[in-house]
This record gives sequence, structure tokens and C-alpha cells, in this order.
Amino acid sequence: MRFIIAFLAIAVLALGVLTACNSAEWRNARTTPLAPAGSPAPPAPSDGARRVTVAELKDLLAKDEAIVLDVRNQTSYDLGHIRGARLIPEVEVVNHIAEFPRNKLIVTYCS
Repeated sequence: MRFIIAFLAIAVLALGVLTACNSAEWRNARTTPLAPAGSPAPPAPSDGARRVTVAELKDLLAKDEAIVLDVRNQTSYDLGHIRGARLIPEVEVVNHIAEFPRNKLIVTYCS
């Protein structure tokens, strides 16, 4: 019983942290204007996730050093997606972890 309560407490705490990080980043993305070309790079996001540029992703894919996961829904995927991206909706990613290569960068994108 203690194990179940501890697991639920950790899950709720993790969900709270993820929600707080995502909402702060989303708020900043909506209020921060886009920087003109040639301007210095913006500061690193507070969530610790690595961001890749389009050029960097093209290079990684050309070298077969990355895979792309589209975590949007089927409708958004059908409207347009990165060539070669695998559609795995966000809620299903956990069910597919064993399928991801361990020797490649996994790049996810959403709307």
C-alpha cells in the first residue's frame, strides 16, 4: 500500500513540474518576438531540453545520427510533416520507448 501511495505522490509531483516548465516556456514563446536573422541565439530554455536547428537536424539525418518523432495527432501529421518522421502521438510515446534506438539522437516535434 505504501508503494502505491509513494508512486502516486511521485507521479503527481512529476506532472506538476512538467506542467510548470511547459507553461512557463509557452508563456515566454507567446510574448517573446521572433529575433531577426543574424541576431544572437536566445538563452537556453529552462527545461534543460536540447534544441536543434533545421540545419543541424538536416545534418544529423544525413549522417543517420538522429530519428524524428512527430508527437502531434494524425490530422496534423497528414497536413504536413518532416520527411521520414514517425508519428507517435504524445500520449503513446511511453508505450514505444523500447522501439527507439539508443545510439541516435531522438528529435521530437509538436505544433
